[in-house]
Amino acid sequence: MKKFLVPTDFSDTSKNAAKFAAQAVAGVADAKIILYNVSDKVAAGSDGSLLTESDNDRNIILGNALQQLKEEIKPFAGSAIIDTVLEYGSSLVENMERYVRHYDIDMVIMGITGATRLEQIFIGSNTLDMVNTALVPVLIVPPDAAFRQIKTVVLASDLKDVAITTPVAAIKAVLDIFKPTLHIVNVDHEHYVAVTDEYKAEIAILESMLAEYKPEFFFIRQYDFLDAISQYTQDKNIDLIIIIPKTNSFLGGIFKTNHTKKLAYHSHVPIVAIHE
Repeated sequence: MKKFLVPTDFSDTSKNAAKFAAQAVAGVADAKIILYNVSDKVAAGSDGSLLTESDNDRNIILGNALQQLKEEIKPFAGSAIIDTVLEYGSSLVENMERYVRHYDIDMVIMGITGATRLEQIFIGSNTLDMVNTALVPVLIVPPDAAFRQIKTVVLASDLKDVAITTPVAAIKAVLDIFKPTLHIVNVDHEHYVAVTDEYKAEIAILESMLAEYKPEFFFIRQYDFLDAISQYTQDKNIDLIIIIPKTNSFLGGIFKTNHTKKLAYHSHVPIVAIHE
């Protein structure tokens, strides 16, 4: 069974991510979606006011909210099972880490931003912190992203030491879910008429590692990685971007700076982050 953990705080952002998750896994055989909420002892109502009910009352309120969300996304989920889990805790990411480990979650699917700057900071921080745990692939659903069938996927690669830095098993697991056409894109301002022998050697290794997906390789001569990838996804009608954050590299920093917001907040294309 493929298990997809979908955290929700019942904001529009997280509800949109939950609907996206349901549509994305609707065609996946033997799939389960876990709608997941973590609440501390102080819970807020939809208008932002504090709830003063007992722990039991809050549990009922939040449990009902999870059930309501389940009913909202059920028509989009195909044959996928939808479960709900409510836990208490002071840290969403710490609770999720524990849950992912204990229940062998295959992927986390979550939104990245809210309507206000405060929501962007809070929700975005949790999403990126979950990426940096490096436990499982995290599918980041940009704000207001509308689902379309995932037919073409871009894997962004720096084509450096691919034999030891490419998380092949995790990438294959993602590709096997959606069975898309695979584009492998490299952005480097030094690309000219032909790629170097060093690149050719790395291409051969990566092509062999992912041979069953018949990858096509594309090279973009441009300084700005994010602009290049964003333009490529638009020109080629890409449905999903896979990025591998690396320690001490530009792609590693992508999840710690405003570059993340530029790619995720301003693109309608979802991103899967898979650590090396």
